[in-house]
Formats: sequence, structure tokens, C-alpha cells
Amino acid sequence: MKKGFLFVASAFFLMSFTAITGVYAYEEKTKNVTISQHESDITGDGINEVIHLKGVPYEDDEDYLKEIYIEVSTSDDKKYKITLESGSKASLKLVDLNQDGVKDIFANVFTGGSGGITLNYLYTLKDNISKELSVPEPLEMDSSFENGYKAKMTIRQTGKSYLFDLKDRKKYYKKLGLFYKGKLNEPTELTVNSFHSLKPVKLNTGQLILKGMQRITGIANADTIAFVESTWKFNNGKWNLNSTSVTTKESK
Repeated sequence: MKKGFLFVASAFFLMSFTAITGVYAYEEKTKNVTISQHESDITGDGINEVIHLKGVPYEDDEDYLKEIYIEVSTSDDKKYKITLESGSKASLKLVDLNQDGVKDIFANVFTGGSGGITLNYLYTLKDNISKELSVPEPLEMDSSFENGYKAKMTIRQTGKSYLFDLKDRKKYYKKLGLFYKGKLNEPTELTVNSFHSLKPVKLNTGQLILKGMQRITGIANADTIAFVESTWKFNNGKWNLNSTSVTTKESK
């Protein structure tokens, strides 16, 4: 009787252990995801490092990553981990943006949603020293609705102003009480968003610059009024504004 009991108990224990092990393995398997993998020399020693961009999704929302990080493994078994902010998407490029002859790690994290912005990161691992580098700050702008179903925006860095005719939204604005007989009911500012995108672009000269895009919206996130593009060059250890352009449609 005791032997039979022990046999049943042992079998139950083994089945339970197998089930627990299986669940644990599944949890370990889904704990993180590899977004991208790269091999390139980012330390300057002439030997390629292995770079992984990884994320950890929420259990109840796999489309959003609660953790995003970069892992770097060198040929001499050194490991580096760079932690980024959470978001819905992430990307990584290896480009020499600080012009020191060694590729840097440039990463973007998209925050998600219709009004999502990108969080941008730049790191160097030259000589096996992990160091965060600066990225351009979004342009600062003064903006407001104007009488006559118009909007005005001024870029502080350049002093240039732009006027937008919004008469095609007349009914929409009147319904929401923003205008009455063409006049503003009260002073109202536009929303100047941070970078919607920031990406490396190679010039004809071969130099790499960064091109950023910001979206200007009116009384709602869907009320897009303009897109402001800016290009940035890295000189003397800092990012310098190279050019700006303003359009009502986003350029590719």
C-alpha cells in the first residue's frame, strides 16, 4: 500500500515538475525579443562586435515594449548594456556621426499612438569606453491661431515666420467655438511636437548629418497644420542647425 502510494506521489511530482519546467521555459523564451542583430567594429580595434537590440513586451500587450535595451559583446568577452526608454517600436543604426573614424550606436524609440514621437539616443564605444553623446534638441517655436482662420508660427533659432491659411477648416473650427465670424474667441496656441523622426542622412560629400521632422498641430492631434524639417551637422563637439524647411505635407 505504501509502495503504491509512493509510486503515485512520485509520478504526480514528476508530472508537476515537468509542467512547471515547461511553463518556466516558455516564460524564459518569451521574456525578451530580439528586434535586430548587427556585427560591426564599434570600438576601433578592427574586430567586429555583436550588437543586439532587444525588448521585453508587456504580458497583456505584446505590441508595447516595457523594456528596451542594447547588448554589445566584444571579441574579448566584454559585455555592455545600454538601457533605453519603453515604447512600441525601436530601431538601431551603426553610423559615425561624431566623425571620429569609429561607428557610433544611433537608436530610436517610437513612443506609439497617433501623436507618437521618437526618443533618440547616440552612444560611442570607442576604445571600449561606453559614453553617451548628445543628439539635437527639437526646434523651439512660437505659434498661435490668428484672426481670419489663420495660424502663425515663428522658429526661434532662425527668426523666420510662417503664416497658414486654414479656411478649409472653417466649419470645424466654428463648430468647436474657436472662431466667431472669423475672429478668435480667445488667444490659442498651436502644439509644437517633439521630433516625429530623426534619422541619419548622407550628403553628396559623404558626410553624415541628422534630419529631423516635427509636427505642428492645432486644437487636436489630428489637426495637423505643418511639418517642420531640420538638418543638423556635428562640428566642434556639438550639433549645429544646418537648414530648416516648413511644409503642409510630410516629406519622405
